[in-house]
Amino acid sequence: RTLYSSVCTELASWGFVVAALEHRDHSAATTYFCTAEAGTEEWIPFQQVPQGQKEFYFRNKQVHQRAQECVRALRLFQGIAGGRAAPNILHQAWDLSVLKDNLDLSKVAVMGHSFGGVTAVLALVKEPSFRCAVALDAWMFPLENLLYPEVPKPVLFVNTEKFQTPESVAKMKRLSSTNSQTRIVTVLGTVHEDQTDFAFLPGKLFSCIFGRRGTLEPHKALAITSRAALAFLQRHLKLEQEFDRWDELLEGVGDSVVPAAP
Repeated sequence: RTLYSSVCTELASWGFVVAALEHRDHSAATTYFCTAEAGTEEWIPFQQVPQGQKEFYFRNKQVHQRAQECVRALRLFQGIAGGRAAPNILHQAWDLSVLKDNLDLSKVAVMGHSFGGVTAVLALVKEPSFRCAVALDAWMFPLENLLYPEVPKPVLFVNTEKFQTPESVAKMKRLSSTNSQTRIVTVLGTVHEDQTDFAFLPGKLFSCIFGRRGTLEPHKALAITSRAALAFLQRHLKLEQEFDRWDELLEGVGDSVVPAAP
């Protein structure tokens, strides 16, 4: 909601209904939810790995909760599309009931960045209605090895140049070896934060927070990411659009794009 508005708005501008989740697994830097009773904010602080516990087991539990929350969001939309009342505790005039009979839930994808990227991959295992996943610079560490053969649908991995490791890319390639429709591309001149709204901060402010930024102009980086995602979604959701004009990005062909890892 507050970190991925650029990519979410870009997809929404092409006619998609976009739901941006804020997970309750204590993995976000900071987030909150509104309690239904009082309408007040209840904050969910970031939680470090407890002392003496291995990070994999701690993060693996979180990624399973996150993926289940993605399924829960889909169930919410299925209910809204069917006419079930959904209370909106944010005091807005917009009525969710206008979506009744106006959502095509046969064409649903899941998408995420970083921890959200591996969450999207796991969501494919948990929910058959998700037809494909788009994983932006996915942090593959929390996914257990036994699940790799269980991922049934294609995934588009859009990586930045400076974040991924050979081990992480090897895990992506393992998925692509079991599904010929899975694609892995890297956007050159980008860092991990370039796939978030932080990319649009002024240069000095960005550098103060993160210490470095990508060399690729942020709007161009966003265009590459969103166009690759749109081409992938058209292919696997059977959309009647013209997003296939960007199909070459899925093969790592184009300015500032390479296949797999650089």
